[in-house]
Amino acid sequence: MPETAHLTSAARIREAALHQQRTPPRRAAPPPRKRGQGPLLRGLLKTARPKQWIKNILVIAAPAAAGRLFSTHAAVQLALVFTLFTACAAAVYLINDARDADADRAHPTKRHRPVAAGQVPVPVACAVGGVLGLLAPAAAAWLTSPLVAALLTAYLGMQLAYCVSLKHVLVIDLAVVTTGFLMRAAVGGLALGIPLSRWFLITTGFGALFMVSAKRYSEAVQMEGRAGATRALLTEYTAGYLRFVWQLAAGVAVVGYCLWAVEEGGVPHTGLLPWRQLSMVAFILGILRYAVFADRGIAGEPEEVVLRDRALAVIGVVWLAMYGMAVANC
Repeated sequence: MPETAHLTSAARIREAALHQQRTPPRRAAPPPRKRGQGPLLRGLLKTARPKQWIKNILVIAAPAAAGRLFSTHAAVQLALVFTLFTACAAAVYLINDARDADADRAHPTKRHRPVAAGQVPVPVACAVGGVLGLLAPAAAAWLTSPLVAALLTAYLGMQLAYCVSLKHVLVIDLAVVTTGFLMRAAVGGLALGIPLSRWFLITTGFGALFMVSAKRYSEAVQMEGRAGATRALLTEYTAGYLRFVWQLAAGVAVVGYCLWAVEEGGVPHTGLLPWRQLSMVAFILGILRYAVFADRGIAGEPEEVVLRDRALAVIGVVWLAMYGMAVANC
């Protein structure tokens, strides 16, 4: 018996040794890494949506329409207004993402946003957004004019109301987004004290409504049957209604631009050709070309549509050249 027990113990030892050789040693878990400032700052920047900043170039629209771009004072003021409007927009994005963090975590795409993914803590996003929202209008009142500060304050209030409730109200959601574009176009004129033409405001407002409703229509077409998965209000709109809106807006924008181009005042014509009036052709072609993508249901972000389609980009350059010739009285 003792000998048998000894053999059994030896067999167990050999089996344990073989098992240890087959099983690789378990590595110790690395210590948790502390959240550094680098990832946090990158997350804040990403939440501020740098791709959307191109929309703020609209601040030069009114000065360009009046031929008031070519001075140091105008360049400094417009650069300042662009920066302040970008800060306001970033504040809205930060607060919106902080508010929607829980819902975004359940979304297949939005869950990668820095706030939803945990890269930027919700309190930090709220704090940075609040600071930007307070500083931008205050800086505008100090460095530009009270009218610019009032417009930025109104923009912040309107956009925050949109994030909380207005984005769930039919038609009002389209009006709010359109008004945001119109405010961008008007703020440059307010900063330089330029009177804003009624036809300029009509063209800008309905041009923005055209692009906004075309984007909504495209979303409705692409997400038909599952629209609530991306934007809950799309379940309330019909594709036919959104098509009606972008077609109506395109027509009013064209009429407004034509009336603005031929009205008395603004940029006087003393050049060889009536470039301002001729620019109507390029403008209408641009609307028609953009409508192709809207009709197909593939009109996404306006800047992406323009940059993706070479013909539309060329039409835009031609329009800019024509209007530049009108401003220079060539």
